[in-house]
Amino acid sequence: MEKIGIIDLGSNSARLVIVEMLGDGHFMVIDQIKESVRLGQDMERDGFLKPQRISETMKTLKMFRKLCDAYGIERIIAVSTAAVRRAKNQRSFLDEVANNCGIKLKVLSAEEEAMYVYRGIINTMDIPKGLIVEVSGGSTKIIYYNRRNLLNFATLPFGAITLTELFANDGLTSKEQAEKVEKFFDQQLQAIDWLKELDPETQLILVGGSFRSLGRISKLMHKSPHTIVHNYHIASDEFDSIYNKLASMELDKKKRIKGVSSARADILPSALAAVKPFFARCGFSEVVISGCGLREGIMFNYAMPTTFEKPISDVLAYSLKTLVKYYHCNENHVDQVLNLCVQLFKQLRVLHKFPRQYLRILKVAAMLHDSGTSIKYYDYQKHSAYIILNSALYGISQREVVLAALVTSVYKTDDFSMSELVKYKEFITEEDVEVIRKLAIILRIAESLDRSMAGSVEGISCDILGDSVIMKTELKGDASLEIKEAMTASQDFRRIFKKNLDIL
Repeated sequence: MEKIGIIDLGSNSARLVIVEMLGDGHFMVIDQIKESVRLGQDMERDGFLKPQRISETMKTLKMFRKLCDAYGIERIIAVSTAAVRRAKNQRSFLDEVANNCGIKLKVLSAEEEAMYVYRGIINTMDIPKGLIVEVSGGSTKIIYYNRRNLLNFATLPFGAITLTELFANDGLTSKEQAEKVEKFFDQQLQAIDWLKELDPETQLILVGGSFRSLGRISKLMHKSPHTIVHNYHIASDEFDSIYNKLASMELDKKKRIKGVSSARADILPSALAAVKPFFARCGFSEVVISGCGLREGIMFNYAMPTTFEKPISDVLAYSLKTLVKYYHCNENHVDQVLNLCVQLFKQLRVLHKFPRQYLRILKVAAMLHDSGTSIKYYDYQKHSAYIILNSALYGISQREVVLAALVTSVYKTDDFSMSELVKYKEFITEEDVEVIRKLAIILRIAESLDRSMAGSVEGISCDILGDSVIMKTELKGDASLEIKEAMTASQDFRRIFKKNLDIL
């Protein structure tokens, strides 16, 4: 399969991601390496990239090139952003990179950078109306979209590094410096008229390394066992609490905080200070952290050029299909189990009484229930649950991910441990145990009805009569194995739904 390398050279850090193309527009990141190069440091004085910073960047890019060569990669997409875009010695720097590293850097315009960030978000989040804010090392992108259509964007020539340097030599305490940054940034926002016209349902989406650090800090505070920060929500009062603590800390203490890179500790308060004015100006009550941005936008642009004009319509379905391909699941079997799950969910609604959005949880469990066999067949449902919890699942809330993983882990045995409830108390409650068990038994029956993976059961119709559920199957060919396997769930079905089960 084709592999490509994507290099993102920013003002603060340089990152290489190795991406494997899976076919049909799907891809997976299989390796990455990141270095803090601080290319944009000290540029504010005269607009030139400094020799020491260039030297560090060259060492990093040569290392990136070596890793790409080890993977046999022929195509490298390398982009640079604010620091190189503004540098007066841009041309000589680009020539040096090309001659010494064999890498041709493309300098993105502010508009191109904003568009890539937007595509990275819109194709990995199911948020119809959003204000995207990315505070990178040397600039800030503000992007507004509504109903998945980009409406406005602005780029400010201030990022976490430049904002930190701007007030670094004023003899201020850490807290005073953060307050100065906050006030200064608020003044910059006054010139963006369209910020006053945001739809009231707009959500604030934060992009970039500083905000991933924010998400990790929050998760550590909550002792969350689920470490993924993509699509993680943080309430405004918690944001304020973390921001105030960081702004008041001395640098050596910030470097010791778990979840924060020591190379980012000094600029993190400035990144958060830049976000603070949005709460008062736009009335946001929470932020949503994105783990995706510019690099993912480049990946989508390469793998699915159609997303340049039109975003992916069903983010969750696309994401699930990617994982099905990556873990070499039987796609026909996956589609059949999903189809049967949907039929059962709808026909048993009078018993389970779940709203339609719970079908999303069942959809994840149905499509990835077999993924764990790529690790080991025995206890594969436990491995599948781990994959669901730790994969890049897009277009779904973190609560739904946890519920889907728990459904998958118990669908064969209904062996639900209350310790799991305590472990994931951030996401689930005691009432969710019933949700998990009911969805799990639906998955178990659906998976059993395609036991031979031959698609023998084409459809299901359920009659609920008194204390029994009569499940009639529409068949093509022999389905004795399927019906026998599905009937092994009858005892658990009776216990969970309080009904006898007959499958005909």
